[in-house]
Amino acid sequence: MSEVSVFIVVLCTLVCSGHAQVWAAVNLQHSWSQIFTGETITLRCEIQGGEGKVWKYEWTAPNTNSPPTSSEYRISRVSVSHSGDYRCRGSSDYLLTGWSDAFRLTVSFPSKPTVTLQPSWTQIYSGETVTVRCEIQGGEGAQWTYEWRAAKLNTPPTSNEYRIIRATESDSGGYSCRGRRDYFFSEWSDIITLTVSYKPKAKLRADNTAVPVGGSVTLTCSVNPSSSSGWKYYWYRDEKSSEALTTQDAVFHSNGQISVSQEGLYRCRGGRGNPVYYTEDITASNRPVVTLYPNWSEIYRGETITVRCEIHGGDTEWDYEWETNSRIKAPNQNEHRIRSASSSNSGNYRCKSRMKSSQHETTEWSDSVTLTVSDNVHSAASLTVSPDRVQHFTSDSVSLTCEGNFTEWRVRKFSEDGRLSDCRRMTGSTCDINTSKSDTAVYWCESGSGEFSSAVNITVQNDGDGPILVSPVHPVTEGASVSLSCSLRTQKILSNVFFYHNDKLIQNDPRGELKISAVSKSDEGFYKCQYSGRESAQSWMSVKGEQDQNM
Repeated sequence: MSEVSVFIVVLCTLVCSGHAQVWAAVNLQHSWSQIFTGETITLRCEIQGGEGKVWKYEWTAPNTNSPPTSSEYRISRVSVSHSGDYRCRGSSDYLLTGWSDAFRLTVSFPSKPTVTLQPSWTQIYSGETVTVRCEIQGGEGAQWTYEWRAAKLNTPPTSNEYRIIRATESDSGGYSCRGRRDYFFSEWSDIITLTVSYKPKAKLRADNTAVPVGGSVTLTCSVNPSSSSGWKYYWYRDEKSSEALTTQDAVFHSNGQISVSQEGLYRCRGGRGNPVYYTEDITASNRPVVTLYPNWSEIYRGETITVRCEIHGGDTEWDYEWETNSRIKAPNQNEHRIRSASSSNSGNYRCKSRMKSSQHETTEWSDSVTLTVSDNVHSAASLTVSPDRVQHFTSDSVSLTCEGNFTEWRVRKFSEDGRLSDCRRMTGSTCDINTSKSDTAVYWCESGSGEFSSAVNITVQNDGDGPILVSPVHPVTEGASVSLSCSLRTQKILSNVFFYHNDKLIQNDPRGELKISAVSKSDEGFYKCQYSGRESAQSWMSVKGEQDQNM
């Protein structure tokens, strides 16, 4: 070796030793504690104490034969095979740093998100509050943005929680979520189904309705369906008392049971959640109650009403007996549905019941309820339906508009299952419905001062490929003309249609229209149509006298 070569080697050694305070470090650009497969990450080699110099970089990394030579090591769509130790060093002129400490990269598969409910009730009731939460196991430290698929979310949240305050039936449905971090998306979670039902009534059962001398009676309170959980039960004596019973008034057992030794009228209700959500209360009584749905003691000719016999506090099966002085007798069932009411339905109605399991155990007669069917026109309020027909397809847009000299309106709905509710989408005096099968019901308008319109029937066809009958919503005046037709969702005008009146074939019209030029009372009844072997639902067409033509 020449003298010059020896001098250069000695000089490099001195320079390198003179810069011992210069070192390299590997850092992750993102402040993530966990890295998941499919994400994009950047590792950066930082030279400490070497500011102002131009550096070249070397990397050691797992699973690669050609690491980068820049200060950044970018990995797109990272996989588990990228897990391991990463080191770097830098060189500038004759200066070479040592290798950095190892940076340990761990890449894992993200857990599938899970949707949970808090409280953990899949069956909730209208008015309750529930929180739907998206959880990603193992991703607790990550900065996620969340996406939701939900029943009713027009603008879904981006947080991991969706809080439903005062739930309604429209909140029912499936909920699923996924997490997003930069350009990485997790899987969609499995769907959790939330069911929102009308506010329930508690059920009250007594093992005896007479307190024996020196003894007691056991009362049981429950909420159906039994699958709904979290209920506590509150007991009261006498109808007007708002103070719940205490251990001084009764002996409390588990499962909503108490034993009482004092006579009285007892009632109970269930409550759950925080704040407490209460069911409607129920009273123990051996006397049935006659109720009207809608709750009108006076109705008008052509309207529909249901007279019902209700046994409060019993889940026993019953036979029913009615007593009425109306000219049309009620059947021996728990309810009597009157379609197109007439003056013959006017009268007093009362009922009693007999246990099916014991033909000798009968209730008392209920108090009488008086129903008056009037021919007078109730013109203070009216209801119009657009489109003006009884039957509609699912997902049709239907508007029900209240008219009259009032500023406050609500549209009320009496469903097939006996539920009474208000329209949820009121704009001024108009109720807008995007129809579903549950919208099959009787509707009417009610003003803030209690005036109400005549009721109309709306039927939603559940068979998406089947026809509907196009018939008028309101009664038709005697002597007027009326046209009935048959329609498909995809074809409004049909030919070769069969029309039926009270299940009797009356016309096979190649034009697809049934036209009655002068309607008479005999034309009243149920109508339906048939096209290509498929039948529509049947609808009732009412006929009113000429004196009621302003109805």
